[in-house]
Amino acid sequence: MGTEMIGKTIATLRKERGIKQEEIASFVHVSAQAVSKWENGGVPDIELLPKIAEFFGVSVDFLFGRSITDYTDLKTALTKKLIEAPRNMKIKEALELCWIIEKSIMPYADEKDTGRLDEYENGLKENEQIYSSMLNNEGFTRMGIANRLQYFLLVQDPKDFDAAYFDGINYTQFFKDLSDKDVFDACVMLNKRDYKKAFTANLLVKNLSIKKEKAEEVLKILTKYRFIRSMQIEMDDETQTAYNFVPTPSFPALLIFARETIEKPDRFAYYCENRGKPYFE
Repeated sequence: MGTEMIGKTIATLRKERGIKQEEIASFVHVSAQAVSKWENGGVPDIELLPKIAEFFGVSVDFLFGRSITDYTDLKTALTKKLIEAPRNMKIKEALELCWIIEKSIMPYADEKDTGRLDEYENGLKENEQIYSSMLNNEGFTRMGIANRLQYFLLVQDPKDFDAAYFDGINYTQFFKDLSDKDVFDACVMLNKRDYKKAFTANLLVKNLSIKKEKAEEVLKILTKYRFIRSMQIEMDDETQTAYNFVPTPSFPALLIFARETIEKPDRFAYYCENRGKPYFE
């Protein structure tokens, strides 16, 4: 494999990542026509190769079509790619890498499978959902690919299942508290609201149409789970209790997997169930 591979590699990397020729040209300081020429059989000047490799986060050897064998360099390249990604694109780029991980740990993984997540959006209705999941004796994955929600979960089996899942946790009481409609509605409402704004029990009275006594009960439960913090403030010549909401990604994550439990996923791009032991040993 020699210089004739470079243009083909550039074209492949660019198309896989949805990059325009103009973006490469701007980074390397050449014309878009030059990039087009490379992809159609031309060869970049040798002094441009490090810059091209830097743009794609690969080694110069990779541009020549040589396999990556130095995985330390690969980790560095991935780190650099995410650091240099635009701020509003970091999660999207990270999800693409998660998608590569998800496909690569499947049995009979195909290194030529370079499809992107957005390819699964085509043909799906707005609120349809397609998943991917791998279950084996080391752990499991679950990935929401498209179209309603994208996420990635990878869980390695713990050494001590009781310590990881059960010790000191009263799940029954937690789910009992959360099953109170007013408590649940308060959690949703507070997650929709600007968390920097303090509030009193009257906010729940007004928005949830509940009595003051019930609002106080709900606030006590939310405080127990540290969803909110209380503070004393002086207002109208008297001391009142105000609250600050403490947002946590645990709550939307809880809803994601509660929904999966209620509406069992049935559409998968990839699914491998090769687990021969229970989830809790």
